[in-house]
Amino acid sequence: MRRLPLRARKLIGTLVLLTFLVLYSLLVMTIGVSGHLPEHGAAQFFFYLIAGTIWAFPARYLMIWMLRPDEPS
Repeated sequence: MRRLPLRARKLIGTLVLLTFLVLYSLLVMTIGVSGHLPEHGAAQFFFYLIAGTIWAFPARYLMIWMLRPDEPS
């Protein structure tokens, strides 16, 4: 099976990443303001600290897929 060319993977990956980040940030903000978090400042700090780094794990695998070199012809 033939792989997508690098330019197409970059375009698709960029659109998927932007969509994911917008939806993820809306989800995190909704959880943050919905009253599910304790009013304690340290709990909110750690929630946003963890939520701010979790998105990088799926983005890493998407970036690896996007940027792998094309197969030689």
